[in-house]
Amino acid sequence: MDDLLYWIGLAAVAVNALTGVLDAGRKRMDLVGVVMVGMATALGGGTVRDILLQRPVFWLSDQSYLLAALLTTVLIFFAVRNLKLPPRLFLIPDAVGLALFTIVGTRIALDWHAPWLAASLLGMITGVVGGVLRDVLCNEVPLIFVRGELYASAAWVGALALIGLQALNVSPVAATWAGMALVLAIRLAAMAYKITLPTYSARE
Repeated sequence: MDDLLYWIGLAAVAVNALTGVLDAGRKRMDLVGVVMVGMATALGGGTVRDILLQRPVFWLSDQSYLLAALLTTVLIFFAVRNLKLPPRLFLIPDAVGLALFTIVGTRIALDWHAPWLAASLLGMITGVVGGVLRDVLCNEVPLIFVRGELYASAAWVGALALIGLQALNVSPVAATWAGMALVLAIRLAAMAYKITLPTYSARE
């Protein structure tokens, strides 16, 4: 299980770095700006999680994550910088990164003996904070705050599903894959069918 989480974590870092590059590219940033956005997107959520859990920050204790973020950012920058890409293209890898990071964050929180509700919220935080940093650095309203398709709620449902499956004695590997699939399915369905949460609408 530890090996699986390690590789999922690396994949999450790489995918989130990719979304940072694509979003920064829309703002016509230079290489330094793109690297800053990509690294913040890839490493931000896990950093906040580790600080809250008072555990060693993952990319400081294992430089592989840092290298994965940096290499992905630079390679994608040079691969796509002269291409005209659809403006919403980054939303697909963003959904994948959301699923990967949410489940990794939840499992790490559980391994550090966080209570189930706190673990689910830490999983959600791991999934969404990188995207928040990306959007802020790109001078955009973060997706989590936009009146749009399900985002943070998709992550939270997936995290709770993972915890529930483990409580039912489903194998950790199966629960992990099921949780990731659920986050991704909810997010993609929300994007496709414009599924949103109710909003506050006060009468004047």
